[in-house]
Amino acid sequence: MTARSIRGTVAVTLATVLSLTAAACSQPGGSDGSGSGSGADSAVVGIAYEPDSLSPLLGYGKDGNSKIFDGLLALDGDMKLRPALATALPDVSDDGLTYTYRLRSGVKFSDGKPFGAKDVVFTYRTILDEKTNNASRTELDAVKSIEASGDDTVVFTLKYPYAPFAQRTVLPIAPEHIAGKQDVNTGAFTTHPIGTGPYLLTKWSKGEKLSFRANPDYWGGAPKVKKFTMAIIKDDDVRATRLRSGELDGAILPPNLAKGFARGSGMRTYAATTYDYRTVTLPTHNKVAGDTAIRRALDVAVDRRAMVDSILNGEGRPAYGPVPTDSEWFTKGTERVHDLAAAKEILDEAGWKPGKDGIRTKDGVRAAFPLWYLTGDKLRQDHALAYASDAKKAGIAITTEAGTWEVIEPRMKQDAVLAGGGSPADPDFDQYALLKSSLAGDGFNNMAWYDNKTVDQALEAGRRSGDKAARKAAYDTVQRELVKNPGYTFLTHIDHLYVVKDRFGALTTQVEPHDHGLASGPWWNVEDWTPKK
Repeated sequence: MTARSIRGTVAVTLATVLSLTAAACSQPGGSDGSGSGSGADSAVVGIAYEPDSLSPLLGYGKDGNSKIFDGLLALDGDMKLRPALATALPDVSDDGLTYTYRLRSGVKFSDGKPFGAKDVVFTYRTILDEKTNNASRTELDAVKSIEASGDDTVVFTLKYPYAPFAQRTVLPIAPEHIAGKQDVNTGAFTTHPIGTGPYLLTKWSKGEKLSFRANPDYWGGAPKVKKFTMAIIKDDDVRATRLRSGELDGAILPPNLAKGFARGSGMRTYAATTYDYRTVTLPTHNKVAGDTAIRRALDVAVDRRAMVDSILNGEGRPAYGPVPTDSEWFTKGTERVHDLAAAKEILDEAGWKPGKDGIRTKDGVRAAFPLWYLTGDKLRQDHALAYASDAKKAGIAITTEAGTWEVIEPRMKQDAVLAGGGSPADPDFDQYALLKSSLAGDGFNNMAWYDNKTVDQALEAGRRSGDKAARKAAYDTVQRELVKNPGYTFLTHIDHLYVVKDRFGALTTQVEPHDHGLASGPWWNVEDWTPKK
């Protein structure tokens, strides 16, 4: 989970809305041709966040679909792997330790230089270099070596059979001749990328928009949408206003605003099923939130179904862990039923006794702690307020606080945070960085500083086994341990809603991760759109 991937809005004054809208109105239709008024072959969509970097070496596009770049493989609409820069799915050795990719010939980077095996080797070796500021490096822990065999073949050798390795090779490939000549963490490539993808970045106005034009020499065929702009609008209400006024061709919106665009309005609403969850971190180092009884009580005191119904307008599901309940990897029987009486009983038995004000204490410690959410994130704010309200009924006082990530991040070791995460395809993607004790304090990995040796061992077993039944048993162990000692209170899995103008025809969505918006939603395959004239 990353700071850049968290979205939402706060209530703002009318003056603020007007000023934001006025500022935004000046953005489309500039000299880069990014506005919706610049022709039938353009599209402008509103997203809720922007990336910190556009370099795949630093984590951009690691789940594929980056628009500027391609991976060796890509995911289709059904989330099945398909060849991209590779000519076919990899040849895998019988022991599961060697993956051989044969590369597509004739592919060029957008600066005209040829793509080859050396670029693949450079990309993966750079990401694995500890000097590279890539928080997702542990996702490639299984890689022992990457070698080129001529210009058209790359061979990965693994330390252990890592079942989902092929899914990790959707990450974008960077050009060695550009990125290899710069500081990987601070060089110009981080904001002025060169790739092999269907679009070229023409301008990045930080906090405002990213503008792209179609790559006329794209190996997959030149896109029919020639100019594509992503307007960065953090406020949901402003995003909806700009969509309604015609400034945007599409946008991601929370359920309550998406429902305002009725059929027949020239708009279509698309729902994307996701692995995107909202959770409350319960820091191990906090005397109250780190207490197992407090954690277990909160786990059953919270009314998840009410959150889905009232906050999400039914567009989502209760969450009991990072794995959605409809996933084949979900462990049946780990659902937690809302039971306030059971929550009170857990606290009573652990010695947390109600005080005169109804708030419990134990050994002179009051059952109280702060819960932070990101300023400007209405969805998180609503979850935080509902969570605090449920907790108070059990005798736990939670004070909700809004702040920027600069304010929140230094407090994460001690204070609870309304966080988000989730990644499709494999349970290792969801759980390892979230729960592994060795990753506590590593940026936004293991934000709760969760420390459970049984979970650590199961995570390693799930990661290192090539046998699906053994992996299922390992992740069952993880999910059952989270019932016994939840370091997080998982609240909801959220379906993403998008509204797009009819002129682009019937579109599709993929199953989406938490880190969404830039290349997710109906524009996950914008390079294949055929706009109506």
